[in-house]
Amino acid sequence: MRFSTLASLAALFEFTTAGRWTEDWPFAGFPSFAKLPFHTCLVDNPEFDIALIGVPFDTAVSFRPGARFGPQAIRRASQRQNGLRGFNARAGINPYDNWAHIIDCGDIPVTPMDNQLALEQMNAAYDELVNGTTTSGNTAGALPRLVSLGGDHSVILPALRALHKHYGPISVIHLDSHLDTWSPDSYPSYWHSNTSEFTHGSMLWLAAQEGLINKGHCVHGGLRTRLSGDDWSDYEEDDRVGFHRIHADEMMEIGPRGIAERIKQIVPKNVPVYLSVDIDVLDPSAAPGTGTVEPGGWLTRELISLIRQLQDLPLVGADVVEVSPPFDHADVTAMAAAQVAYEIITNMVKTPLELETRKFFSNM
Repeated sequence: MRFSTLASLAALFEFTTAGRWTEDWPFAGFPSFAKLPFHTCLVDNPEFDIALIGVPFDTAVSFRPGARFGPQAIRRASQRQNGLRGFNARAGINPYDNWAHIIDCGDIPVTPMDNQLALEQMNAAYDELVNGTTTSGNTAGALPRLVSLGGDHSVILPALRALHKHYGPISVIHLDSHLDTWSPDSYPSYWHSNTSEFTHGSMLWLAAQEGLINKGHCVHGGLRTRLSGDDWSDYEEDDRVGFHRIHADEMMEIGPRGIAERIKQIVPKNVPVYLSVDIDVLDPSAAPGTGTVEPGGWLTRELISLIRQLQDLPLVGADVVEVSPPFDHADVTAMAAAQVAYEIITNMVKTPLELETRKFFSNM
């Protein structure tokens, strides 16, 4: 008995000695997202179930730049999210201490000098990360999932291209104040190049032209943008692309639950879903640090509530984009984005992609 007690004490002493320098405060240590294990995934090729990937690209914007600094800012704002204090009371789980192996994959090294080359780099990186990586084995046969930290909103196009190779057409839930289905003709200019059509407002139009999205089963939420000209032609083009529209003011009429129900009526059950959150879906009072602000948006509380009510959808990927730290104040925009990423990760953990689901998607 005495030997057992001494052995226990010795083991305890060894544990405490080994662990005495392993406790980082939120404001200390390496700033990976939520203090998650960090890998340069495009070099190290680690296994994971869910990963954060930064995309510091903002040279496809039409107004205020600065979102190339978004991934760093979102990571800084996430430092109080960690496994020790990561329990999501809204969802009833700690996503960081559950079945999923979740890591921070670092950033895609994207050139700011040449958009054609940048798009090529992003295409290759997403293809490697989505189709060239295996899971940790916690979900048999499932594909690993990425939550992208932007960067401007154009980064969704290479992500959808990579996912389409495996799943086929994808239903996109697009939470944004803008349509982002504008034909390149909506940006009239005498000058053209190989990538002049590629912008943060035309990428969903391009995705539709390439057959990447599940036409008729995609939805915008939070719209309040001004339109071109003096008629509804922008909406007519949006109809042709294949999106349904939910306006920001509808939040006051039917609330997050009603909007979630509308989305689920549009997005069929058991189809691959991509959730894209432009932080400008929030009102500028809640997210001033973004490229194209539009007054009259949702509150952070409302956005989080909506995301929680979409937790049963099988997300194959997601992003949080358009965080522009140069226009932020007291990190309020970055903190909102970090919380949104946390809620998306929680949804992914609550709804794993099983092998049967993967096969169903592949055969659509």
